[in-house]
Amino acid sequence: MKINEVEKIIGITKKNIRFYEEQGLLSPSRNRENGYREYAEADLEILEQIKLFRKLGLPIEEIRSMQKGYSTVADSMKRHLITIERERQNLSQAQELCKTLSSKEIMLKELNAHDLLINMNQMEKSGTSFKNIKNNDISPIRYVGAVVASIVMTIFMAIIFFIMLWAFQTKPEESPPLPLIIVLMAIPVVIIIGVVFSLIQRISEIKKGETDDAKKF
Repeated sequence: MKINEVEKIIGITKKNIRFYEEQGLLSPSRNRENGYREYAEADLEILEQIKLFRKLGLPIEEIRSMQKGYSTVADSMKRHLITIERERQNLSQAQELCKTLSSKEIMLKELNAHDLLINMNQMEKSGTSFKNIKNNDISPIRYVGAVVASIVMTIFMAIIFFIMLWAFQTKPEESPPLPLIIVLMAIPVVIIIGVVFSLIQRISEIKKGETDDAKKF
């Protein structure tokens, strides 16, 4: 079974499947003739197990420990329950702060963020962890980076294309044979098409969160 079929059956992206392989959680066999990965029913079962535990928020290391027989499912779940309880307490603390702020009928310029941050720092010293939204804020930057890089490359290739076109028209007697001209002018066009296709794929990945999913799931 090919990776595209596995992706459809299990509902895990190819990038994540390869990530699990890199982490040693999955070891599909390879076709001796072409070297392609071939996934068996046992691999699908492993992926379903991984998907289950990742949906529950279990770390990769904990899944690896169960696979190697270092811990039972019960042992891993008991440890994970402790983590979940800690996260619940953190959310509870954040909820209380949000309630406090929701009771203040004030504009942003009237908010004393300094005192609230001091209070949060003290809570963090006591073991509370607050959500860091930074990772959710970088997607627009990823979009900009991908688009800018694609535009620069497209402009560069377009300039090369028109320079060659101008050169061939200016001195047609010195131009190479027509088949070679077609090949030379097709190169930047093909590159531009490839850049646009790559940009579409990249935007699709960013929208799906596949870049981050590969790290989390």
